[in-house]
Amino acid sequence: MRLLLLSDTHLPVRAKALQEQVWRLVDEADLVIHAGDWVDVATLDALSERAHRLVGVAGNNDGPEIWARLGEVARVEVEGVRIAVVHETGAAAGREARCDAHFGPASDAPADVLVFGHSHIPWDSMSPGGVRLLNPGSPTDRRRQPVGTVMTLEVADGAVRSVELVPTPR
Repeated sequence: MRLLLLSDTHLPVRAKALQEQVWRLVDEADLVIHAGDWVDVATLDALSERAHRLVGVAGNNDGPEIWARLGEVARVEVEGVRIAVVHETGAAAGREARCDAHFGPASDAPADVLVFGHSHIPWDSMSPGGVRLLNPGSPTDRRRQPVGTVMTLEVADGAVRSVELVPTPR
């Protein structure tokens, strides 16, 4: 299965719309995961209508309607891979240990992959407990990055097969 990972779209504040390239990736994905900071309910509705399947969470810049619809944590199992989604994981220093405590093998609901956002900075690491930590960055607000980004993720037979950081220039 092919997944598209998004976060921090911040529409229409940081951009007026998602790039056509991102919409093509939405169309190609079996599952779209959004790690919060949608900002606009219209973006949630548009992705809900267009994606084959959508899983998402609310972020710190999202209003009460998005929070009521999505909440803080989402979980999904895809091809035997347990995926958790949150918006914020705190500072980069100590991130792996914090994520292990909440999502690692000894937690109440362990995950194989944790998708998060907030920083707009792409991240791909493995926690000591074996949780793959992925932040796709932001397709619309690159902050200190050369261009905006999203990630694609392929999973099959209980394993992550590939992760690709995809630049999304405007």
